Amino acid sequence: MLVRDFMTPDPLTLSPQDNLRAAMELMKTHKLRRFPVVDQGKLVGIITDRDVRQAGASSAVMQERRYVEYLLDRILVSGIMTPNPITIGPDEPLENAANLILKHKIGGLPVVEDGRLVGIITETDLISALIRFLKN
Repeated sequence: MLVRDFMTPDPLTLSPQDNLRAAMELMKTHKLRRFPVVDQGKLVGIITDRDVRQAGASSAVMQERRYVEYLLDRILVSGIMTPNPITIGPDEPLENAANLILKHKIGGLPVVEDGRLVGIITETDLISALIRFLKN
């Protein structure tokens, strides 16, 4: 089994110039916990729901409501994302993805081919693979 068999192809992405509000809205709308961050077609980072929660719960944001609104529009994805995330190729064995996720204690991996983001594989995808394997 290969990563490409279980990854989500062409994932939704954010730009480093997007703000915290955009990240929060994308996560809420699509009920997803992580998004690759792409700049001019190149993967430059990953942002997770944890990154967003931590930025939103900072002491600066816990001030008056007007400051919350102001900061949601001023905090940029580039300032809260994890730069240069660990990646995997689509033709790698699924076991390699599972090992990387386990070793680094992360919830997902951007899938990159020829320098271009082609998908994302997450813990949920790995559980789906396990269920498929157990059914056979």
